[in-house]
Amino acid sequence: MNRHKTIQHILKSYHTIAVVGFSSQLSKAGYYVPDYMQRHGYKIIPVNPYLESALGEPAYPTLRDIPQKVEVVQIFRRPQYVVPFVEEAIEIGAKAIWLQLDIINDEARKLAQEAGLHFVQNSCMLVEHRHLKQYEGSF
Repeated sequence: MNRHKTIQHILKSYHTIAVVGFSSQLSKAGYYVPDYMQRHGYKIIPVNPYLESALGEPAYPTLRDIPQKVEVVQIFRRPQYVVPFVEEAIEIGAKAIWLQLDIINDEARKLAQEAGLHFVQNSCMLVEHRHLKQYEGSF
């Protein structure tokens, strides 16, 4: 599946997103991107060991601590810290990994793809969602 089709598939098919590196700072992408996604109907699960809750949802210290099924793991961490989160995502049965804009890690890509997960890197979920809405209307 090419990159465009993968992005479309993730945004249309999956609606539960665990956000690794969720930020309490409103000006950071780790806050405003998941906030946008929540306002557009996605279930957001903040993952940050320093938060108790965010966006009206309980926050969890790790992906393993989340008591419900996670479909997408969206990662807001520096590239060198990504691989352990991809390993956790595989372990919990996530369907997709999304590395935000400027986050690129080929080892993470290889791990995710070998495990059969959809994988997007160096891409902003908010921007891609807006593009999809613009070209396909409400979905």
